Amino acid sequence: MRWNWIGLVVAGAIALVAAGGWVLDSWLVAQQPSQGKALIDSDFSLVDHTGKSVTDEDFTGKWQLVFFGFTFCPDVCPTTLSDVSMVLEALGDDAEQVQPLFITVDPERDKPEVMAEYVANFDPRIVGLTGSPEQIKQAARAFRTYYANVEQEGAPGGYTMDHSAFLYLMNPEGEYATHFSVSDEPAAIADEIRAYLEGEKTVA
Repeated sequence: MRWNWIGLVVAGAIALVAAGGWVLDSWLVAQQPSQGKALIDSDFSLVDHTGKSVTDEDFTGKWQLVFFGFTFCPDVCPTTLSDVSMVLEALGDDAEQVQPLFITVDPERDKPEVMAEYVANFDPRIVGLTGSPEQIKQAARAFRTYYANVEQEGAPGGYTMDHSAFLYLMNPEGEYATHFSVSDEPAAIADEIRAYLEGEKTVA
């Protein structure tokens, strides 16, 4: 149903090759599991869509469902957030244990008020997060997610954003549990999340 860890590494590597400017060998070394544990962590200091400064510790105790994107995204981002809304609905009362987070990769345009207006189009439990370019860079590094500014004539501001499109599930301690791709069905995602919530699956 979902890509395995090797698939995530390969997909990220392909994105890096396409974008250029990154040292592929160094990136791949950074992705290797350490003693069987993925190096993805929930580690950030950002600003939520209400203007409040938050860190990953504010969400300790809940399973985080994290997606990186941007509000001017024409397809993948709104589709994924719609899927997240359906996942929460499918989880029912179990959704209280899950905190969905939408982290922008476009902090220049996605100020808190823009994020607030955007996430309001989806489930009210989704928290939009933004910050300074350096804060976004640090958050993306922690999740090992890729993004890049791409010039595009006619786009707002003259550019768009290229980015990874994985949905990360992090456990209540902020550790990587698993990830989902844009092709995964919301019902299947909800089933797998519930398996983690009920202890049928555990973080390696």
